[in-house]
Amino acid sequence: MDDLLSEKEQIEQIRSWWSEYGGYVIIGVAAGALLLFGFNYYQNSKLEAQLEASALYETLTNHVADGNLDGAEIVTDQLATSYAKTTYAAQSKLAMARLYMDRNRDQDAADALGELLDGAASKELKAVARVRLARILLYQDKPEEVVDLLEGQDNPAFAATYGEVLGDAYVALGRIADAQAAYQQVLMDPLSQGTVDQQLVQWKALDLPEVEAEDSPAEPGAEPATDDAVESSESDDVGGAVE
Repeated sequence: MDDLLSEKEQIEQIRSWWSEYGGYVIIGVAAGALLLFGFNYYQNSKLEAQLEASALYETLTNHVADGNLDGAEIVTDQLATSYAKTTYAAQSKLAMARLYMDRNRDQDAADALGELLDGAASKELKAVARVRLARILLYQDKPEEVVDLLEGQDNPAFAATYGEVLGDAYVALGRIADAQAAYQQVLMDPLSQGTVDQQLVQWKALDLPEVEAEDSPAEPGAEPATDDAVESSESDDVGGAVE
């Protein structure tokens, strides 16, 4: 009998608890289901966008290989407007820059690379774009812009490549000592063997004109001889010779 009453009491407690908190439980379960559904929908949409962007990028590479500039520009615009957050949109800028350079449209190539640097691309893609843009700027005879673009960049994987291009820019600016230092740093970089032509960099360093040594500074506290002192010395010498 006591066991039966105990079970009835437990049932009543459950009913009481459910009547008080059951609504919250239902809301929590529903919210969890919605969150799970939303997350799965987001993941599926993201995957679908990646697949669509990948297909477009493959089309773009075919246009680039065929030299179809008009078709490549259309696809690049589609990637930029519909799939701007994918890596394919950033990679399309690199592909277009190459195609523009093949058509001698260096400013269009520079603009495409500038857009990549201003966008949300990965650090690796931006590093590649920075090097290519620097070389275009050198081609355009804009070494000062190259210096502004590359100086202070801290990326060990690209340090040698940056250093070589920076050295070329310094040479164009007549900053021979800076160029020598840049080339030597490239040659001493253990990672440079796989990223630059070391023999070419060495030839560039050897081909630099000699840096003219600056006149030695005067001793601290020393004063240059005055004209009077010089004249006095000359008079003494003359007097001694006459005697």
